Amino acid sequence: MDYQKYIDKIEEVLIEFGPKLITAIVILIIGLWLVKRITQLLDKLLIKKGIDKTLTSFLGSIVGIALRVLVFITVLSQVGVATTSFIAILGAAGLAIGMSLQGALANFAGGAMIIFFKPFKVGDLIKAQGETGEVIDINILSTKLSVAGNKIAIIPNGILANDKIINYDQGGKLRVDLEIGIAYDANIQQAREVLLEVMNAHPAILENPKPTVNVKELGDSAVVLLLRPWTVPDKYWDMYFDIMEDGKIALDKAQISIPFPQRDVHIYEHKSDD
Repeated sequence: MDYQKYIDKIEEVLIEFGPKLITAIVILIIGLWLVKRITQLLDKLLIKKGIDKTLTSFLGSIVGIALRVLVFITVLSQVGVATTSFIAILGAAGLAIGMSLQGALANFAGGAMIIFFKPFKVGDLIKAQGETGEVIDINILSTKLSVAGNKIAIIPNGILANDKIINYDQGGKLRVDLEIGIAYDANIQQAREVLLEVMNAHPAILENPKPTVNVKELGDSAVVLLLRPWTVPDKYWDMYFDIMEDGKIALDKAQISIPFPQRDVHIYEHKSDD
């Protein structure tokens, strides 16, 4: 058997592809090392900027995967593998995955915006998507609020980040608007004094700014008074319910009635000419 012929062939292959193979191995080793260093630096930078750990980890994973794919494509190209079709397949797969996860990606983008720009944080009292409550959790896809009735509202971050958000905590204190109606024959000044006394006695209501009582509306059945006390956000609901109840009790003691909707019906007798 002519072994020399095979040896010559191997030498020829090594001479032709050896340098490319060595270069590819070097690119792979250095590339993977650089990817590791880049992801570590990115993690440190995001943590230094105060970005949430969940978002930091997720972004680091995405960047790491993308860079590793780029390294492997470069290696394959170096050894002579046609990468055009490979890139096209990856692009099509990425598009298909993106279309199928469109809602999740929108929520992820919304979560990234919320975590990065911080329109609110855990513990803040906010109003969003028709819900008012304390933020108890912010994750990459949704935000949880503790709302009235000991209920949990879970709001997708996609719609949350693209809609109106009212943060009651950013100012450190907030004004609560309450409406109580009194009868038309009641003494408005007396009702104002009674309600101010109730609010001034409540421990959760701030002395500055002072609470106020004003006539908001002359309704169909009542004179509507607008109460405007100030409180800290975490006392919002306690104060709200207390003032509504204590206000009703105080008005009853002062014999100031709170009317219910009613109508006066007048009957006229029609006299015939006959």
